[in-house]
Amino acid sequence: MDDVFSSKILVAGVDEAGRGPLAGPVFAAAVILDPMRPIAGLADSKTLSESKRDSLYILIKESALSWSIAKASVEEIDKLNILQATLLAMQRAVNGLHIQPEEVLVDGNRLPKLSMPAQAIVKGDSKVQAISAASILAKVERDKLMVDYHQQYPDFSFHLHKGYGTKQHLAEIEQFGFLEIHRKTFNPVKTMLMRQGRY
Repeated sequence: MDDVFSSKILVAGVDEAGRGPLAGPVFAAAVILDPMRPIAGLADSKTLSESKRDSLYILIKESALSWSIAKASVEEIDKLNILQATLLAMQRAVNGLHIQPEEVLVDGNRLPKLSMPAQAIVKGDSKVQAISAASILAKVERDKLMVDYHQQYPDFSFHLHKGYGTKQHLAEIEQFGFLEIHRKTFNPVKTMLMRQGRY
């Protein structure tokens, strides 16, 4: 991975996890890597195996100069829309860093409101190591919550589908109904609620 965007200044990478699922919060993470403690194997979290993500998650937390994980709730997603909720989670992640970065590099093409210079980088999670690290933290943290949801709601296989709109998940919704952790503004949940006169 060629870190063409990094320099001598303190740079934070930011990415999100969980924009697409029908259930659960959206997570974001911000990471300032330590140039003196490089981490091998950083890549877009979606391209890594679960075991590789889990081991990198521990390494990032141990080696980074600063890291922060934040989220926006299902209620905030339904109230604001998923884009604005994602930007809010990103803003919270950056504000949670115990070192203030001089520049923030954000995966994607939209920027949260921040007090320091920021740049949006399309496919940044495969171009910038700090964004890759953020994508891993956000993904692992969200997946952990999904496993917890499965314990809480054993009728739903959140540990498998992670809240995404898979056939299995849709069948579970049809059979067992909606949970408070379902995003009511997302289809097909929204359509099902409208059909029942509950939206």
